[in-house]
Amino acid sequence: MLGLPDHVSACLFDLDGVLTPTAVIHNKAWTATFDEFLRARGLPGFDPVHDYNDYVDGKPREAGVRDFLSSRGISLPEGTADDPPDAQTVNGLGNRKNVLLLKLLEQGGLEPYPSSAEYLRRAKEVGLRRAVVSSSANTLQVITSTGLDQYLEARVDGVTIRERGLKGKPAPDTFLEAARELGVEPARAAVFEDALAGVAAGRAGGFFVVGVDRVGGDHAEDLRRSGADVVVPDLGQLLEERS
Repeated sequence: MLGLPDHVSACLFDLDGVLTPTAVIHNKAWTATFDEFLRARGLPGFDPVHDYNDYVDGKPREAGVRDFLSSRGISLPEGTADDPPDAQTVNGLGNRKNVLLLKLLEQGGLEPYPSSAEYLRRAKEVGLRRAVVSSSANTLQVITSTGLDQYLEARVDGVTIRERGLKGKPAPDTFLEAARELGVEPARAAVFEDALAGVAAGRAGGFFVVGVDRVGGDHAEDLRRSGADVVVPDLGQLLEERS
């Protein structure tokens, strides 16, 4: 059904890069944040391809800051969640990125991938359960502004992670929580992910994993190595395989 194995009865969708192109906006916000931070230290800037994919994509905000800085041999105090965006802490940098992200979202124009919106509509039509699983604390604003909320039954996101003390991707906690909310065993659910950390989380949780390659190059093979069962460039390809 919809290009999935017969045993699958639920779909757990990552948001950024799978349902919406917000990964582009996230990337711009991360690049601006880290470039400013690095320039002040006379260091090379943030690589929006390799650094974003390797250290930031798909992870909770603080984990992305921590992992990228570690790759440059930099450590900062953790700080607290309410640190101001100019604070020289992990949380401060993460909050700076979020301020920039919200400004970009306010500029409007964000639309879901057409084939992803159609896939969600079809999934609802045929009775597959549906949840969005994202590390972003802005998930509700994005799915509401793009109209995707009408197709989704559950949401596990950055807010949920903080409130329930879940581990972010690549740990499987968020996908397991979404499956629990839908009342579906992990073995009967499919995870849709474009990030290596998200694919690894789906594999660790015992889900069927669909890798979505919107990057090209070696990314498809990287997704497979991280645990994707199948890799497609777009969810439209799964619709074409519909039985």
